Amino acid sequence: MTVRIGVEEEFHVLDVETGEPVPRAGSVLHGLPEKRYTTELLQCAVETNSDVHTTLDGLLADLNRSRGDLREAAARHGLAVVAAGTVPFLPQGGPSVTPGSRYRHMVSEYGQVAQEQLICGLHVHAEVPDRDTAVRMMCLIAPWIPALLALSASSPFWNAADTGYASWRTMVWQRWPTAGPVGCYPDAAAYDAAVTELIDSGVVSDAGMIYYDLRPSDHQPTLELRVCDACPEAETAVMITGLFRAMVTWAETRLANEPRPRCRGRHEWLRAATWRAARSGLEGDLIDPVSHRPAPAARVIRTMLTRLRPELEACGDWETVSELAERALANGSAAHRLRQVAAGDDLLACVDEMVGLTSGAAGRRRPTTPPLVSVVRSGLKRGDVEPIGG
Repeated sequence: MTVRIGVEEEFHVLDVETGEPVPRAGSVLHGLPEKRYTTELLQCAVETNSDVHTTLDGLLADLNRSRGDLREAAARHGLAVVAAGTVPFLPQGGPSVTPGSRYRHMVSEYGQVAQEQLICGLHVHAEVPDRDTAVRMMCLIAPWIPALLALSASSPFWNAADTGYASWRTMVWQRWPTAGPVGCYPDAAAYDAAVTELIDSGVVSDAGMIYYDLRPSDHQPTLELRVCDACPEAETAVMITGLFRAMVTWAETRLANEPRPRCRGRHEWLRAATWRAARSGLEGDLIDPVSHRPAPAARVIRTMLTRLRPELEACGDWETVSELAERALANGSAAHRLRQVAAGDDLLACVDEMVGLTSGAAGRRRPTTPPLVSVVRSGLKRGDVEPIGG
C-alpha cells in the first residue's frame, strides 16, 4: 500500500516595493479557507496545508494551486509571499506577534528567540501504521535527514548580510530548547514519557513545542519531517517529500523484518551533521551517514538515491525524484543560486528572485521595484554586505 503524504509550507509576507517583512498576515489570509491557510507566531508569516496525497503529481498540483491563491491574495494588498528559510531584510520596528494567549506566552517566556522567529520551513508528513512504529522509525531515518536539509537550503542572508551559511534558518531555529536531532526511544510510551517530562519541567508548555527535526505528529497518524528550509520552488518540496516517503517505506519494511533494530545510541554526531548541511548546502561536504566522515554532497545524495531506489520505484517516484535531485546537484542549492543573483550586494534582486521562484516565474524583475542604490534597508551602504563567519 502506498504511503500517503502531506505538506505544510511556510511563507514570508513582504512589502512588494521594499522587500521587507510586514505584519499583514491577516490581510493576506482574509477570505481564504482557514483549514488550508493559517497564521504563524509572527504576523509576517503564513502557512499553507496541503491535502493528503498518494502521488507526487497530485501533490505538486496542490502546492502550485495553494501558492497561486496565496500570491493573488497578497497581490491585492500590494504584498508578495516568499517560500525561503529567511529573507534578506528584517522588519523595521521589529516583528508583530499574532494575537493569542499561546503566542503571547511564547514571546514572554522565550524573549528574543521568539521575536526573531523570522524564518520559514517545510514540514512533510508521511503516513505510518501506528505511533509505536513512528517512534522506532526515527532512529533508522535520522542519519539521512541532514541530506534533505542540504537539498532544501535557501537561507543565506539575514539582516542584509551574507551569513556564510546555506541555511541560516537552521542556526536561528536551533536556539529553541527542544529543536534539533531527536533521540532514540524503544516505543511511543517512552517517547511520550520524555515529552511529558519536558512539559513538567516548565521548559516547554505543550507537546506542540517539541521541535525535533523528526517527530511523530501529536494529532495525525504520521511521522513528520521538520528539518528543511521552506523551498522557493515547489518542485524541490515535492522531491524532498518523495525522498522522505521512501525513507519511511524503507524503515517500515526493516522494522517488519527486525522489530527491534540495534542502535548504538550515539546521536551527538547528528547535530554536527546537521550543522555541516546548514553551513555547506550542496556546495561542500556533508557528513556521510554510514562512515560519519566528510564526503562530497553529490556522493551522499546519490548514495541516498541508490539505497532508496526500490522504495522510490515501488511508489512510482523514481523518475521524478532522481531527475529533480540530479537537477539540484547540477544547479546548486537555492542558497547558492540566490547568492549568484544578489551578486554580493543587490539584495533586492535576490528578493525578486525569491518572489519569482515562489510564483514559478523566476528571473522576471518587477518594474516597480527600485534598484538597491546607496542604502539597503538595514542602513548598510551598498558594497558593505560581507559574509559572517567566512
